[in-house]
Amino acid sequence: MNYIKIILFVSFTIFIGCDGGSNSAQNAPTIPTENLTGTGYFEYADYTPFEGRILKIHYHIPTNTNSDTKILFAFHGNGRNAMDYRDAMISKSNEYGFIVVAPEFSYSNFPGGDAYNLGNVYIDGDNPALSSLNPEPEWTFSVIDPLFNHMKSLTNNNTLKYHVFGHSAGGQFAHRFLMFKPAAQVDKIIVSAPGWYTCTDYDVTFPYGFSNSILENIALGDLFDKKLTLLIGDLDNDPNSGGLRHNQFADAQGLHRFERAQYFYNKAATMSANNNLEFQWNIEINAGADHSYTMASNKAADLIFN
Repeated sequence: MNYIKIILFVSFTIFIGCDGGSNSAQNAPTIPTENLTGTGYFEYADYTPFEGRILKIHYHIPTNTNSDTKILFAFHGNGRNAMDYRDAMISKSNEYGFIVVAPEFSYSNFPGGDAYNLGNVYIDGDNPALSSLNPEPEWTFSVIDPLFNHMKSLTNNNTLKYHVFGHSAGGQFAHRFLMFKPAAQVDKIIVSAPGWYTCTDYDVTFPYGFSNSILENIALGDLFDKKLTLLIGDLDNDPNSGGLRHNQFADAQGLHRFERAQYFYNKAATMSANNNLEFQWNIEINAGADHSYTMASNKAADLIFN
């Protein structure tokens, strides 16, 4: 039997502003002996397929939780700043009464876009091949459900599903997570402002479409039946934004995030209609928002819980 080694760090004072800025007190390490409370982080280790790689799990648990309290996973961007994403959700967590879980996929343990944005499905995600397909337990996507069940055990929680918010690189992770893990215990998912997408297109090669990947066998009906909301700021329209990928495949989706979000959504909506499939996806334009993760966090919480 594998054991989860936990080092818990509890912060004693939390200050959070409406825009997500925060000042967290220094954390003191301890070993949890009872239900997890408050704000802090712990180290989640011994997920066997990760071969000893450690995930730092930042969390916030509001007061007056119970066994039915909802759990939200917040997936950070390319800055790998999971603590900031947790802090940006604290005010809304206290307002709506949900638990925030923000895993930190560090560069040292999950280097580059292959291991995080593309979920470690392939050794080289830009050049997929059956010979380079990693075993599913080694996919970065595959740790989320076990982590959800672990959080439930730490908080005496009985909920059956969790919500997801991913922004920027976290939005890349989130929408591909839904594609590659159709049986995941996800309820609502907010995909916020990815730089580019894996589109529902069988004529375009992965990672920009389904071709030449195991997504060629995806069940579109199940995918389109998910409660996915695509969130994009109407000011997230800078074609020269740092880290924004430009090549013939990415630029076919648009020249900036606002165009690419609409392309991705419209492509899926058209495919759903052409195949007479139910379509539960939505697109939400965040008025006045640029690429700020704090503005996206606040809007995402409202969309899920309000």
